[in-house]
Amino acid sequence: MTADTARDLTEGTEPGSATAAANPFDASDWATPFGLPDFEAIRPEHYVPAFAHALKAHEAEIAAIAGNEAAPTFANTVAAMERAGAALDRVANVFFNLTGSNTSPELQAIERAVAPQLARHSSAITLNPELWARLSAIDADAEALGAEERRVLDRYRVRFQRSGAGLAPEAKARIAEIAIRLAELGTQFGQNVLADERDFVLPLDGEDDLAGLPPFLRDAAAEAAGERGGQHSHVITLSRSLIEPFLVFSMRRDLRALAYAAWTRRGENGGATDNRAIIAEIVRLRAERARLLGFDSFAHLKLDDTMAGSPDAAMELLRNVWKPALQRAAEEREGLQALVRAEGHDFALEAHDWRHYSEKLRRAEHDLDETEIKPYLPLEGMIRAAFDTASKLFGLTFEEVRDVPRYHPDVRTWLVRNADGSEVGLFLGDYFARPSKRSGAWMSAFRSQERLNGDIKPIIVNVMNFARAPRGEPTLLSFDDARTLFHEFGHGLHGLLSDVTYPLLSGTAVSRDFVELPSQLYEHWLQQPEVLRAHARHVRTGEPMPDALLERLLAAATFNQGFATVEYAASAIVDMTLHLSAAGEDGLDVVAFEADALRRIAMPAEIAARHRAPHFAHIFSGDGYAAGYYSYLWSEVLDADAFDAFRETGDIFHPETAQRLRRTIYGAGNLRDPREAYTAFRGRLPSIAPLLKKRGLAA
Repeated sequence: MTADTARDLTEGTEPGSATAAANPFDASDWATPFGLPDFEAIRPEHYVPAFAHALKAHEAEIAAIAGNEAAPTFANTVAAMERAGAALDRVANVFFNLTGSNTSPELQAIERAVAPQLARHSSAITLNPELWARLSAIDADAEALGAEERRVLDRYRVRFQRSGAGLAPEAKARIAEIAIRLAELGTQFGQNVLADERDFVLPLDGEDDLAGLPPFLRDAAAEAAGERGGQHSHVITLSRSLIEPFLVFSMRRDLRALAYAAWTRRGENGGATDNRAIIAEIVRLRAERARLLGFDSFAHLKLDDTMAGSPDAAMELLRNVWKPALQRAAEEREGLQALVRAEGHDFALEAHDWRHYSEKLRRAEHDLDETEIKPYLPLEGMIRAAFDTASKLFGLTFEEVRDVPRYHPDVRTWLVRNADGSEVGLFLGDYFARPSKRSGAWMSAFRSQERLNGDIKPIIVNVMNFARAPRGEPTLLSFDDARTLFHEFGHGLHGLLSDVTYPLLSGTAVSRDFVELPSQLYEHWLQQPEVLRAHARHVRTGEPMPDALLERLLAAATFNQGFATVEYAASAIVDMTLHLSAAGEDGLDVVAFEADALRRIAMPAEIAARHRAPHFAHIFSGDGYAAGYYSYLWSEVLDADAFDAFRETGDIFHPETAQRLRRTIYGAGNLRDPREAYTAFRGRLPSIAPLLKKRGLAA
C-alpha cells in the first residue's frame, strides 16, 4: 500500500462492504483467548478502513458529549469522554505496537498517512470550545467527587489547557497545524533511523575479521548473517546487542572504528534518511507552540507539569552529577591510556577504543571476563529471575500459555495471577532483534487496565533486541542485557499491577520523570546476591554462579561509571539545552549546536553522547522524552532512595514494604501527584546522596 492510497482515513471502506465484513477490527471484542488481538487474521489492508471507521465513531461520540444540552457534570462529560474512543484505541494499540516491533514497508506507508490524521483528530477534541466550556463548568465540590474523579477532572483540564483550549481561534488553528506537522516529522524521523539501522552491515569474512570475538558473539554474528541472506559468514549490525560486544571484543581497531562511525552517524548520512533538517523544523515548531501557550521555551512547557517542575531544577540535578562524573571519567581515561601504552601502542585513546580497553582493564582490576559471566545468565534463567522476584514481592504467578495469537513467532505469552488465583493480566515477551524491529527496549500495552468499562485486565508487552543464539542453542545475556530485562519488566509490572477505575490514569500514564521509577527500582533486585545465587546458574551444568565470581561481579558494579554517567548526562544536557534555545527559529545546524553544547560542558573527546541528535529517537520520534531525557537520572534519585526502604528493614522482599510499594507506586497509576505518591511510599522526598553512592561518584 502506498502513502497515496492511505492518505485520507475518513474515506475508508464503508461498513457492510465485502472488505469491511472480513476486517478483524469490526468485532467489538476479539473472539480469542484472553481477548488478545487476532494477530494472525490482521493484514495491512485492514488498518485503513479500521482507522476510518473508528475515527468516525469517536467523532460522533465527542460531538454527542459536546452538544449535550444537559448541564455539564462529571458523568456526562468526563466519564463519557473516558468511555468514548474504544474502537480507535483498539486499532491504534495494535497498529503502533507493530510499527515498532514488527514493521514492514506497507505498515510504514500507513503510519506516514495515519500519524497526521490522528494528530488532527486529537487537536479537534482538545481545541473544541464546547468541550472546554463543559470541563471548566464542572464543580467538583458541588458534585462531591471522590479523589480519583477529582484527579481525572484535573488531568483533563491540564491536558486541554496545554493543548491550547484557552487560546484565541487563530492561535488554536496554528496549534493544530503544528501538531499535524510534528506528527509527520516524528514519524519520518523514526523511520529514517530504522532504515539506517536496517541497511548497515559490517561483513566479517575470515579469521582476521573475527579476531578477538568470543564464541557467543561469533554465533550471534553468524545468526545475523543468516537472517540477512547468508552472503557473508558473519555480520555485525547496528543492533545494540551485536555492536556493543563487537566494540568490546574485536581486536581489529579499524573495524571497530567503522562500526562505531556507523552507530554514531545514524540519521546523519545524507540522502533520504538524513534527519538534520527534520530536527531543525521540529525544534522550531516546538518553540513556536510553547510561545503560543505562554511559555518561554519548549523546555518550560514540557517541565511545567512534571515532578521537576522547571528546567532549572532538572539542570541543577544534571550539574550536580556532571562534575563528579567528569572527574571520575578523567581518571578512567588515564587508566585506559596507560593500558594502550602498556600494550606497546602510541595512539591516543578514541571513542571507538573505550569499550575495548575498559573491558581489558576490568579483567585486570576485577579478574572479571564477560565470557565467564554469560554462561550463568541464560535468557530463560533471567526471565525466571524477573518472575520469581515479582512473586516474592507481590505474590504473582506466571503461567506460559502457548495456543494463543502472536504477532511474530518469537513472541511468548504468560498469564499472570495474584496469590489468591485471581487474574492480573497477560504479559508478552518479544526478546530477539530482527530487521523489522526498531532498536532499543521498551514496554507497551495492547490493552490497559481500567474498571470504568468493566473489569478490564491489561495486556502488556516487553520488547527487547537481544542477539539470538544459533538455532537449538540457548541465548546468553550480558549482565547489562539482564539489567535491561529487569528494567523493562519493572515497566511491565507498572502496567500489569495498575488498579484504577479510569483509563486516563492507568498504569504508566504518569509524569515522564516519575515513569522510570518502577523500572529502575526493579533493576536493584537483579544485583542482590540472593537473587543471583538462586537464578544465575550455568547454562550447561545448572550449577550456581561460584561465590568468588559473584563477589567479583558485584564488586565491579561501579566500574566505568564515570564513562556511563558522562555519556548519558551529555545526551540529557544537549536535549535540555536544545529545547531551552530558540536556535531553531532562524534555522538550526543541529550537529554544530550539539558540538558547541558539549564543548561548553567540557565533554571528553574520548566519549560520545549516548544518543547523538540525528538518531535521538527518545526526543525526536515523538516528544515523549523531549526536554525530558533527564528523567532517567531524576527517577534514579528516587529508585536509589526507594530501594533503601527495603535495605533498612534487613529484608529485600520485606512484605509490608512491598505491599506499600504495590499500593502507592506500581498499582496507583496517576491517582496522585508524583511527589505525593513518592511520599506515600517513603514518608518523605528523596535525597541525591544514595544516587551518587550507587554510581560510585561519592564515598
